[in-house]
Amino acid sequence: MSSEPQFLSFKGLKQYTPEDGWGQVNAILQSHTQQAAAQTPQQQPTHPHQQSQRQAVPDNVPTLTETPDASDNKSSPMFDPLINELFEQLRVAPSDELTQTWRTIAAEVNLLTQRMALQRELQERLQKLDQDLIDLRGNILSHLADVQHAADQQLTSARLRAEVSALAQSKLAAKLTNKR
Repeated sequence: MSSEPQFLSFKGLKQYTPEDGWGQVNAILQSHTQQAAAQTPQQQPTHPHQQSQRQAVPDNVPTLTETPDASDNKSSPMFDPLINELFEQLRVAPSDELTQTWRTIAAEVNLLTQRMALQRELQERLQKLDQDLIDLRGNILSHLADVQHAADQQLTSARLRAEVSALAQSKLAAKLTNKR
């Protein structure tokens, strides 16, 4: 297994092991690296602290820097072959046809988003226009009511003048006929 970090900084990270509880990932990584080195006959740990760290990480516990190999312990509950297959599929670059299809989908989604934004804008403009039309209709009806009221007043005034005129004519005619 690879012992070099893949993409994470492990400073301050902790990992739980059933035997020892929570421990620093750096210490667990170092002990795991030292354990791998100790399995070769040339390098045996001489420091007792290294010996206790090596025992802190069981063989089947993965660390953040390890990637499972296909030849690893397949009976381990930590390395499910289906999970490995899934990760392998994620690592494989997509084919050109699939990439082109996704690009087409992305372009169509962008176009759909633009058209939906335009639709929202047009709906807002239409609502404003509808409100303006309602306001104009109200203003026109109000002005028509004012005109009708003024016309009614003029009609009433004209009737009164006509009645006063008719009354004055009859009174004047009565006075002129009596003086004869």
